[in-house]
Amino acid sequence: MTELLGRLFIKNRDNVKDPAVRRAWGTLVSVLCILFNILLSAFKFLVGTLAGSLSIMADAANNLSDAAASVVALLSFKLAAKPADRDHPFGHARIEYIASMVVSFLILFVAVELVRGAIEKIVAPVLPVFSILTVAVLGVSVLCKLYIAYFNRRVGKKIDSDVMRATATDSLSDAAATTAVLLSQVLILVLPQHIGRYLDPAMSIAVAVMVFFAGINVLKDAKDEILGTAPSDEVIATIQRIVGEYPDALGIHDLMVHSYGAGRTVVSLHVEVDGKKDMIASHDMIDLIERRLFEEAQITCTVHMDPIVTDDPELDRWLDVASKAATALDPRLKLHDFRMVPGLTHTNLIFDVAVPFEISASDQEIKDALAAAVAKEDPTHFTVITVDRV
Repeated sequence: MTELLGRLFIKNRDNVKDPAVRRAWGTLVSVLCILFNILLSAFKFLVGTLAGSLSIMADAANNLSDAAASVVALLSFKLAAKPADRDHPFGHARIEYIASMVVSFLILFVAVELVRGAIEKIVAPVLPVFSILTVAVLGVSVLCKLYIAYFNRRVGKKIDSDVMRATATDSLSDAAATTAVLLSQVLILVLPQHIGRYLDPAMSIAVAVMVFFAGINVLKDAKDEILGTAPSDEVIATIQRIVGEYPDALGIHDLMVHSYGAGRTVVSLHVEVDGKKDMIASHDMIDLIERRLFEEAQITCTVHMDPIVTDDPELDRWLDVASKAATALDPRLKLHDFRMVPGLTHTNLIFDVAVPFEISASDQEIKDALAAAVAKEDPTHFTVITVDRV
């Protein structure tokens, strides 16, 4: 069905790197979600009123909020497609993260309202009226919500959209919530009336809890994207693959990845090259790496060229001493940019050490440990260390 809709309504549907195609997918999904949710909400309000069921009315309100969330998503795709300008040189794609946060607030608001209504029903309980129509509407609603979740998740993965992934999560929680309401309608037939009249508000609270946690998860994901997250394994593997295809690129370090939304990844990294080779040829290689990263992975990259000494036995010996000391301290420590500066009374060993965030030792503790290991080998050799947390 997804591909069929794409063929019918989207030109060049598979070229999702094109902002116009991406926006078309977002518009299509958002409009369908709005229509589905408005229809579901209308039917549920009707049967909820006829049956006197708060949980069904709550579920209808939830669907109405979902329609509003889809309107937010629709607007976000329109704004995200705007080109870069002087005030926003990296484009507007991050507006989707803000839209995801707005969606999460709408979800949380519905959860609070559901709890408030349930408390009122507990104070003055009323036994809902069982109806085959109610069961049928709720059953259809579950199937629709499952399809909406599937549709959003599939297209969200296709175009790398956080707001669609948020909508998919919300729809799954809605399907679970509606299933709980459906179960309560069936249980009314078999439970005593004094229990049945409290079942409806109890299910409303259960729905609220599921909706609340769905909202919290969406809010957390949006918050993480706005604050900035670690690059994906796929991005790192792509960069390593392309750089690794050049034999004169001897190593990579100081990799920094910034995401400004789908299709807008900005990267900086250092590539080590043999300092005795032709710098013009090495620079030409760097240009090719930057060009290929953009053409093959849509990564805007700035590569810093680090010339290194590759044939100095004394430097290699001290690099081995420092590397073994780092490995003994923690095998995850990696050295780079290693240099020696001899003097009349002492020699400075200057290098960076990459330290994963998971290592609890402080930067100073790591520096002191490596300095002590070098001094033990030769007290006239001092260390000048820069710690890079990665």
